[in-house]
Amino acid sequence: MPTIAIVGAGPNLGGAVARRFGREGFKVALISRDQAKLDSLAEALAEHGITAKGYSADVKDGAQLEAALASAAADLGPITALQYSPLPSRDYLKPVLDLTPELALEALQFSALGLIHAARAVLPAMREAGEGSIILINGGTSVKARHGFAGTSVAFPAESAYGEMLHDALADEGIRVTQLVIPGSIPKLQLDNGIDDVAEKIWELHTSGEDFRTMLIPLEDGRE
Repeated sequence: MPTIAIVGAGPNLGGAVARRFGREGFKVALISRDQAKLDSLAEALAEHGITAKGYSADVKDGAQLEAALASAAADLGPITALQYSPLPSRDYLKPVLDLTPELALEALQFSALGLIHAARAVLPAMREAGEGSIILINGGTSVKARHGFAGTSVAFPAESAYGEMLHDALADEGIRVTQLVIPGSIPKLQLDNGIDDVAEKIWELHTSGEDFRTMLIPLEDGRE
């Protein structure tokens, strides 16, 4: 059975993606900071017949994140798909004139450096198998900076650049690296099936994504 690791797993998008991939026979590694919430989500997924297990890690601690992914692979099998979608702190949404070097560094650790650690943890097995996918989930500031959201406007583009370079470098190895940009908050996007539509799009990117970047909706439609 293939395995998906969801970094930044929670009951909303993470849960929807876990259910969508679970229907296709995937086992699910759930990664976030709160082990109790991960255990609760894993129990809920088990009710749907999905094998899932939680692994606590702070994405700002690269060694901790890599260890969690290694444990997941040992328990559930090699990671076939990686979704990197931790939810940014509200501190990263402060105005640019309030952005300190320390906060910018933390945002970069959260986004770009966390992704680098996660990718390095899963890519050896994917490259050996000659298949796999890495899917980045980002907000609109990954495409266009906004002075009122300074932390993500600095960090998301760095994460995007690394992801796009991976996309280009791995294109001939059967490994898809894609990014889904979700402008605005999901509940306000007025999708027919809500968050399940987002999970379906992520499944499509895993199975057939070719371009690096996909916009869930046009950028301006999601601005608040």
